[in-house]
Amino acid sequence: MSTTTTARRGATLNLALATIGFLVNFWAWALLGPLGPGIKERLGLSFAAQSLLVAIPVVVGSLGRVPIGALTDRLGARVMFPVVSLATVVPVLTLAFVDSFPALVVTGFFLGIGGTAFAVGVPLVSGWYPPARRGFAIGVFGVGMGGTAISNFTTVKLVDTYGKQTPFLLVAAILVAYAVVAFLLIRDAPDRQRPVGSAWARTAEVGRLAVTWQLCFLYAVGFGGFVAFSVYLPAYLKTAYELSANDAALRTAGFVVLAVIARPTGGWLSDRFHPVPVLVWCFSGTAVFAVIQAFQPTLMPVGTIAFLSMAALLGAASGAVFALVGKVAPGDKVGTITGVVGAAGGLGGFVPPLIMGWVYGLEGSYAIGLMLLSDIALAAAVYTGVKMSGLARRPA
Repeated sequence: MSTTTTARRGATLNLALATIGFLVNFWAWALLGPLGPGIKERLGLSFAAQSLLVAIPVVVGSLGRVPIGALTDRLGARVMFPVVSLATVVPVLTLAFVDSFPALVVTGFFLGIGGTAFAVGVPLVSGWYPPARRGFAIGVFGVGMGGTAISNFTTVKLVDTYGKQTPFLLVAAILVAYAVVAFLLIRDAPDRQRPVGSAWARTAEVGRLAVTWQLCFLYAVGFGGFVAFSVYLPAYLKTAYELSANDAALRTAGFVVLAVIARPTGGWLSDRFHPVPVLVWCFSGTAVFAVIQAFQPTLMPVGTIAFLSMAALLGAASGAVFALVGKVAPGDKVGTITGVVGAAGGLGGFVPPLIMGWVYGLEGSYAIGLMLLSDIALAAAVYTGVKMSGLARRPA
């Protein structure tokens, strides 16, 4: 067997394992979202308190990507994927047995560990694929965010059919099984560049790069928009369109599935053309459909078209941003930059649910929140076209 064939098989295997790891950890990370409306009614929470409950795992998982990305640069994904997966088991099991708001908040804080898996997978995949194929490969890895869709499809149904503890026990068992498989089969790329210096020094170093913050902004809008909808859309649909909790969760899952499918498409288009024009079109389209939804049209067909279009555009934008990371990040800093940029994306998803809940509590309408999304997406499109256009002229 030739060296090239062996390397290709190694790349494919590690891409598959990274994607599965991302998926199961994101499944765990998103467990509170579908249950949010039911918890709100059961505990008598305000809209703002419900938004805080589902947003806490998002912000912790986002900020946690910075140290996890730096540790992945140093220790490798073979160590970090099992560590992150096993650490996530603890809060998942705890959720099966707690039911007070303070306990749910604390447990949700630690549930955020599952969201850091993203910063483990990107440097693993980047190490196995050359720059010309890296955008598509990272886009395929991004399919793992479909764990959010699995959570929306299954969580409420499992609770209603088999009892409150079922989804948590199931996910915990899957996480343990994955940790074992990951330790046995994952291999870091043979030519992986090992970093020099401490994790904090490397984080400070990438923080001084202008491109890091440019990428942070773009990912905060693209992936942050996806995360915000994936965690808050069940509550939005239930309140604005009076859907049942299960129906709202299933429709949210459809939103997530389309975004997941679009992510590798965004990576592929970025490899073929360049990430910059792909991002301009994605952000511009998102701005248009957010304005349409701000007027709360009928759910069928206009509202559905608006949400599914935003799902596709935000998913493709997420893939395009990390295609750009793969092109511009130094090889020994991919994990660290991924952590910082990934944190920005998650934080981009933390703020909108809080704003939406707060605005609805004051105004009884979601229009202001959706118009703000439109404004930010349009600003991202203009910024990308004006400030990032120089990157579009660089060879891939």
